[in-house]
This record gives sequence, structure tokens and C-alpha cells, in this order.
Amino acid sequence: MTAATKLLEEMCHLTAQSLTAMDTSEHFEVLKLLGEGSFGKVMLAVHRKRGTPMALKFFPRDSTSLFSFLMEYNLSLSFCTHPSLTRALGIAYSTPSHYIFAQQASLFGDLFDVITPEVGMEEGCCQRVVSQLCGALSHLHSLGFVHRDVKPENVFLCDSACRWVKLGDFGMVKARGTRIPEVWYSSPYCTPEAEIARGNEDSWRTPYDENGNCKKDEDTKKIEKQRVWASVEPSTDSWALGILTYAMLTGSHPWAETASNCCSYMKYRDWFDIAKSPNNELGMWTEPQTESTVKTTDLNGNGHKDRSAVAPQFVCFTQLACSFFQSLLDPRPQLRGRPEDALSYLGDHWLMENERMRLEKERKKNTGKNAIKSMKEMEGRGER
Repeated sequence: MTAATKLLEEMCHLTAQSLTAMDTSEHFEVLKLLGEGSFGKVMLAVHRKRGTPMALKFFPRDSTSLFSFLMEYNLSLSFCTHPSLTRALGIAYSTPSHYIFAQQASLFGDLFDVITPEVGMEEGCCQRVVSQLCGALSHLHSLGFVHRDVKPENVFLCDSACRWVKLGDFGMVKARGTRIPEVWYSSPYCTPEAEIARGNEDSWRTPYDENGNCKKDEDTKKIEKQRVWASVEPSTDSWALGILTYAMLTGSHPWAETASNCCSYMKYRDWFDIAKSPNNELGMWTEPQTESTVKTTDLNGNGHKDRSAVAPQFVCFTQLACSFFQSLLDPRPQLRGRPEDALSYLGDHWLMENERMRLEKERKKNTGKNAIKSMKEMEGRGER
């Protein structure tokens, strides 16, 4: 446990003693709904006395422990000092039905607003987002925290061109090294190491008391025996960043789910294993081709099949981008690249020239209408 994680825990115990009860309508004018999910909802509001715009995050008391609410609030208030992390504003209170805190309002929506299905975002815009997310995640990791929920819905826009974005929603954040039940879910964002827990439906049910401690009744003890326990590590965020980048560039995902019975994922694994094999001369990447295997010529003029041929869903990317993806999407969590390492892949083209031209034409045809709905339907992942 780092000094930051210890301090966060202490802050939660202190703020629990001073959390006040307030009437929302007395102090704020609530304007509209900004978003909602399994945690609750976020409303755009204006402070009645000061006129300050802000986002109010509402957590239902019947499904939220006070400790988990205070953990998210204090983390956002005191530790999210990086410019690409959403900060709380120092206002936290309770009503008979909700726990509520105020945070910076992002008035331009989230990343789904600018990802056109099957087309994606402009390459330069994507690299700007990746650069900022790398900094945000590196900051959290340096303090000993892991976000664990990096996805387009949690990247908020401060302008329409993605010159400034903020990673938010810290409800899933855990301290590095924390032992938690491993959970597999059907999504490309799920890491390959989580597949060991596939089929263990009981891992979704975790009853907690008001202090955030797991209840020790008989049913819970039975569930715990069936669970696969894992350590929270930053490599989870690296994987999600890789999938998110693919989605930004293409408007799709490289595979439907990270599983050994998913054909597209296994094609990627085959390519990865060959590329990282000691027998792959000089560890060189091949230039992406349009065939799953290509015929090349060795120094003696003999034709042979190139064993490092790129997986089909990655043929549109340059060698630089392929290296970027294989760093963040390394199936081996202990060798997976860090967000700060990913910065070295920025600055040059990620998409092949013909693919850039094709996507640009498609982008002009598409206005982005229904982009959010279509991408969410295409992804098809449930709440975690």
C-alpha cells in the first residue's frame, strides 16, 4: 500500500464523520441529465448563489455503500491533479435517497460522441486523446491506483476537437495489489488473464456492508470458495487503452470478446506468438499486407511464407501502430506495455495511406448521427 492509498483511506473515515445533509434544489438549479449507469446518474447543475456550472453525481443510497461513495469522492478531490483527470469540487452531501458530490462538468459529451461506427476518428485527433490518457493513467499508477474501467463512456471532452479530454468515473478504482475476485465478461476490454474465471457467475455477486467490507455470512463463504482471486495491476488499464485506441481509429473492435473460442482474437494471438517468437529473425515486424500470409524472397531468392504476417484486423495499420498495439495488447500481463511507454509510438502515421484516404471519404459521408447508439449496440457488453 502506497502513502497515497493510505491517505485516501484515512480521508474517507474523516469525511464520513462530517458529511452533511442538504436539499439539492435549495442550493443548485438542476438543468439536464448528462449521463447515467449502474452507479446512478450525473446531472448538469448551476450553483444558485455563485452561478458556477458543475456536474452533480447521484449515488442511490440503497445500492451504494457510504465507504465506496467517499472513496470515489476523495480520490477525485485530492489525487486527480493531472489535467486529464476529472476532479471533484469539494462539495459532498447526502439526501434521504442519495449520496451526491459535485465535479467538473464536461459540456461536450464523451468519446462516443466523436467515434463514428466503422469509421472512427481522425488519426491526429486519436493520437491527441491517447497522449492525454497516457498521462492520466501514468499519474494514477504512480500513486498506486488502477482505474480498471477505461472505455469511451468514461473519457469526457472539454472541446469538440479533443484537444483536451478528461478520464473520469473512478468507481472501479482500486489500489494496486488489492486482492479481488477475478471477473470475466464478454467484451474486448476484458483482459485475457480473466478468462480463468469464465463461467463463474457467482463472481458477480459481492455483498458489502456500509464500511465496504464483504459480509461473512454462510452464502458469501460458499461463493468465496468458488472464486478465482487476482491482484489488481496497472496492466489492466494498458489493455483497455489498447482496445480503446483501436476503437477510436476504426470505429469497431478487433474482436468480440477476449476468449480462447473467439476466432478473431485467436488470429491475433497466432500473429502475436509468431512475432514474439525467438525464431522470428531479428524480431522484425513485417509491413502490413492484405493477405493473412504473404510470400517473400530470402537472400538466396527462394520463396517462402512470411511467418510474421499480420492478423487480418490489423492489416490497415503501419508497422509503428502494430508495435503499439502488440505492446499494450500483450496477452502476458507481466510483460504488457505501460501507458508511459506508449508515448514513444506517437507522432507518425498509424494508418496505412490507402486506409487513411478511405476512412476520410467515409468520414465526410457520415455526420456521426446515432454514433453513440450504434457503437454501444455493436459492442454489446453489459454493465460490470
